[in-house]
Amino acid sequence: MNFFKKGLKFIFVAILIVALTSCAGSLPKTLSQEAVSGPEYITSIHEDLISLPKPKQKVPVAVYKFRDQTGQYKPPTGSTNFSTAVTQGATSILIKALEDSGWFLPVEREGLANLLQERRIILQMRDIYLNDNEKKTIEPLPPLLYAGVLFEGGIIGYDTNITSGGIGAKYFGLGGAVEYRVDRVTIYLRAVSVKTGTVLKTVQATKVILSKEITAGIFRYVRLNRLLEAEAGIAANEPVEMAVQEAIEKAVYDMIIEGYKIGLWEPENQEEFKKRLEKYHAQLQKIKERTNENVLE
Repeated sequence: MNFFKKGLKFIFVAILIVALTSCAGSLPKTLSQEAVSGPEYITSIHEDLISLPKPKQKVPVAVYKFRDQTGQYKPPTGSTNFSTAVTQGATSILIKALEDSGWFLPVEREGLANLLQERRIILQMRDIYLNDNEKKTIEPLPPLLYAGVLFEGGIIGYDTNITSGGIGAKYFGLGGAVEYRVDRVTIYLRAVSVKTGTVLKTVQATKVILSKEITAGIFRYVRLNRLLEAEAGIAANEPVEMAVQEAIEKAVYDMIIEGYKIGLWEPENQEEFKKRLEKYHAQLQKIKERTNENVLE
């Protein structure tokens, strides 16, 4: 019987060592991946955004800056850390969302100085190296397209550790635990008329960021002076950059709907767009009901 017990313990330890070794061997493979085209993750709102009914005419829009207005830095992890808590490339994300929607025609404004400098270089090179006859045969540079609507705003809130908790249990040296944490990012997006400077519409979008960790371990004396100790765990953190992207895409989606309601732009297919409008109102109603339930609680 003792020999049988020792054999089981030996098999258990051997299996445990093989499992840990295989996990360690596969770790570099998960960390080293080939570059891929397009986003690594598709947000939940992206499909709704790109499948919107097309407009009668695309609206030229300009984005000068859409940046982090929270001023927050990542919490230090043992050393000084000057990395920001959220991405500083929100302008590029917003331009991509406007382009993907198919409703807007973004014009370059963030790098306007570079664009104008290149146009000046072209004019100078023509003036220096072309004679008068050659200058007459070359068409002048076309005028830059101007925007009728400006998109302004930014990331105005990043709240960490809104809710956290977990559950765990241990018995006779064997146990495990599950922990989670909830963060939140909030953005504002507004459409401004270039002719009058009037704020035409403002929308808000919020995205919850979920982090979770699962751990398990064993700590037990298998025999005198023989201690078995093993730990395993995995943590998953939703990327903040993807949360910002999803919030921006949601804001662009809402802006299209709200802009249609006040007559800023029109869809090509009115009936199809009204179906999206009904779905949008149903989602708003669910949010209001959920908010009222939280207030009552």
